[in-house]
Amino acid sequence: MSRVALDVWSDYLCPWCNVAATRLQRIEDEFGAEVELRWRSFLLRPEPEPGRDLAKFRRYTELWQRAAEEEPEAEFRAWASDEGPPSHSVPAHLVAKAAATFGPDAFQRMHRALLHAYFVESRDISSARTLAALWNEVELPPAELARAADPELLRRVTDEHNEAVELGVGGVPAVRMVGNDVAISGAQPLEVYRRWVRRALGPG
Repeated sequence: MSRVALDVWSDYLCPWCNVAATRLQRIEDEFGAEVELRWRSFLLRPEPEPGRDLAKFRRYTELWQRAAEEEPEAEFRAWASDEGPPSHSVPAHLVAKAAATFGPDAFQRMHRALLHAYFVESRDISSARTLAALWNEVELPPAELARAADPELLRRVTDEHNEAVELGVGGVPAVRMVGNDVAISGAQPLEVYRRWVRRALGPG
């Protein structure tokens, strides 16, 4: 069976990455085992920035409505809690990588939970408490959350980010068909992703 692999650089704090994730989920649903999505880390906020202004952040999240209008199936709600704002990108990526050590299904559950928690539930996904709660909600062994502290996972997150930068990626989402040297930035229309996959699969 022919199989197409797509590298997808994304950040859990990026609204357009939520749009791309929604569309790429459709691609997975439509093509099944013929397509493989390889989610890779990109850090929009690589360093902690404690003390960010919550009122200013709330105003910023009102702009997520534009992304919602572009992709009605992607869920967004303006920030409605007193949590946050998230201090940086790294913690969510580490927890996603830790979940992936239990297999692709565990990664998918955590991947979707992180996006939903941030963009719909107004939960600070840089908070250790929130991440521990999400780990339990996706039914991973509580004691194994310690895997997120493995220095190897941090190295992988950093390496994936640096690889994107070396490819010239300046923003996310960015998608590269494995075997190509170019990553295309921006949340592409669903039909564009479909066309890439169909072309790569060829007649059949």
